[in-house]
Amino acid sequence: MESIDKVNLAAKFDQIPDHWNPRIAGELNGQQVKLAKFKGPFEWHHHEHEDEFFLVVKGSFDMEFRDKTVTLHPGEFLIVPRGVEHRPVANEEAEVLLFEPASTVNTGNLAPNERTRTNLERL
Repeated sequence: MESIDKVNLAAKFDQIPDHWNPRIAGELNGQQVKLAKFKGPFEWHHHEHEDEFFLVVKGSFDMEFRDKTVTLHPGEFLIVPRGVEHRPVANEEAEVLLFEPASTVNTGNLAPNERTRTNLERL
C-alpha cells in the first residue's frame, strides 16, 4: 500500500524554481494533480482529448481565449474544455494547481518545443 500523506501546497511550490514546468504532486484514477508557476505568456494551444482544470493558489493570471479573457485570482478555478484554444498569461508570478489526465502534455497540439514537458518530476 502506498503512503498516505497530506500535501502542503506552499512547501511544494517552494520546491519549484522555474516557470511553465509542471510537477506532479499527486495521482488518482488516471489523473494527475500538477503544480506549476506561471510567469509571462505561454503558447496558444488546445488539447484534443483532455479537459484541463486550473486553480490559482497564489497570484493571478489571465486565461486568454480567441473571443475573451478570463482573469483568475486565488481560490478561483477554470475548466478549459477539450478542443478549446487557449493561452495562459501571468503578468506576475502565479502558483497554479492543475488537475488533468496523466496523458495531458502541457503544449497540447503544438509540435514539441522547448516548453514541452513529457517526463514530469514528482514533488
